Amino acid sequence: MKIGVMNNPRIPIIDEIKAIGEAGYDFIDLTIEAPHAQHLEVAATKKLLKDYDLSVVGHTDPIIPYAYPIKSIREACLGEFKRCAEIFARLDAKIMNIHPCYSCPITMKKSLVDLNIEALSPILDTVQSFGLTLMVENFIAPFDSVVTFRRILRKLPGLKVHLDFGHGNIGEENGMIFCREFPKEIAHVHFSDNRGSDDHHMPLGVGSIDWKGAIKALKSIEYEEGITLEVFSHDPSVRFKYLEISRNLLKSLWVAV
Repeated sequence: MKIGVMNNPRIPIIDEIKAIGEAGYDFIDLTIEAPHAQHLEVAATKKLLKDYDLSVVGHTDPIIPYAYPIKSIREACLGEFKRCAEIFARLDAKIMNIHPCYSCPITMKKSLVDLNIEALSPILDTVQSFGLTLMVENFIAPFDSVVTFRRILRKLPGLKVHLDFGHGNIGEENGMIFCREFPKEIAHVHFSDNRGSDDHHMPLGVGSIDWKGAIKALKSIEYEEGITLEVFSHDPSVRFKYLEISRNLLKSLWVAV
């Protein structure tokens, strides 16, 4: 089991790689987002990753409106995902995430899942052309239930599940249920805590998530891929202290459960 950290897009990527590498994590969950992580110099980034022995999980901007039913908007979004996929492939990543798209006309809200499936098809083909596995992340309704995910995965063979336990705690069905229903489809996992009312990204053990149950569920499906600690802080001076608390709890529970 490998433990990684997502870079803070408010900080330049190079600085984040150094901080995450010096803290001894196994990989960086590299999110390509504004304001300071939209662009990177691939060669310099790759060298630094090698210096710190960090592998990469590809993470994309969560609010790209790729399913909006206007052709030019979809084409622009597809171009952005292609750009990200090329970067991740050059950095030797194996997986790339995408978030559900909630942007659509008010009159088409009932068709939101269908719009996502339709738009995801060319994105999936594009990402796979770079040798990457595309995974869609669970979040809020309607993308918070196994019924929706079964429908998406059935329509898009090759697409995998990016399971966020924090999102599961604020959605219809939690991460343990997703583990039970998709034992072979889960390609990556995010851990952060919250109190069930919002996606707080708190340290593990601070909120209401049953972490023993979460780890037991992952071990029951023989999950051996990475776990990203998606823990943030308004005060940067304590961020890595929160991350260390979370990492220590994760390690201890992984052995004990």
